[in-house]
Amino acid sequence: MSQVTENVPILPYSRVVAQDDLKLALELNHVVPRIGGVLMAGVRGTAKSTLVRAFALMVHTELPVTLPINATDDRVVGGWQLEALMRGEARPQPGLLEEAAEKGLLYVDEVNLLDDHLVNIILDVVSTGVLSVQREGLATAKHLSFGLVGTMNPEEGWLRPQLLDRFGLMVAARHLDAENRHRTVKTVLAFEEEWAKPESAWLREAARDNEVARERLRTARERAPYTRVPDEVSQLAAEVAQRVDAVGQRGEIVATMASQALAALENVNPVEPRHLLRVVPMAFRHRRPETAHGGTFDWGPEDEARVKDLFDIG
Repeated sequence: MSQVTENVPILPYSRVVAQDDLKLALELNHVVPRIGGVLMAGVRGTAKSTLVRAFALMVHTELPVTLPINATDDRVVGGWQLEALMRGEARPQPGLLEEAAEKGLLYVDEVNLLDDHLVNIILDVVSTGVLSVQREGLATAKHLSFGLVGTMNPEEGWLRPQLLDRFGLMVAARHLDAENRHRTVKTVLAFEEEWAKPESAWLREAARDNEVARERLRTARERAPYTRVPDEVSQLAAEVAQRVDAVGQRGEIVATMASQALAALENVNPVEPRHLLRVVPMAFRHRRPETAHGGTFDWGPEDEARVKDLFDIG
């Protein structure tokens, strides 16, 4: 019943306090994988890693494949077993991307500290669904599909604009108020007390809530391709992109996909403008000129003011 893997306790997804935007972005990307991944930004200690691992356990029943900062090309994309090549045999050596395709989710912690070349490779595979490997004069191409989540602390550096844009959604971890800080403390203490118990009512209830969330995501993923996006919504997405001076056109495309995923989660068809409004910060915050060049990733009142009249909100 508990979310425990190899005796490592992981707080159940249904018990992670607050951080609603982080949760929603993970869920939208799961429902419509073509969104292309989630980038989570926030200072240390804001539950980013905990949430990613808890989500993977809930949806895929195992922890995500985690990419180490010092990973080499061969470790990431795979290659050939050198000992076999020396014997004249071409024997593949799978990399972390193939492992992620088997397990469902690739997690890149501190993605802003990873070599840009590797980040670009990963994002290419996510967007195209194809992994090409060329080693020692031999080449292979494989179709891979997996979810991608990157986390970063902006205090430790930024991503190049080209790489920022390749992440479908970007969300910022919230600074919790006193009430939610208190809830977090109580939840962590309860989990620390309960996780090792063979029979725990607390963990059983959390597992039931996780199962409800997992089923909701499963049905939404099946429903999403049949959830219609009216011209009104796609037109609004284009107008939002213009209002916020979005760089490139990926923002409005991703925003439309995310609004479709949200409508599917709510079992609403067709997509409504309110769905788009909810996902606008996630799709555009990292595509504004000021963010792309190392400025703030926050989405504040000034950003809201740029688009609010499009949605007839007060």
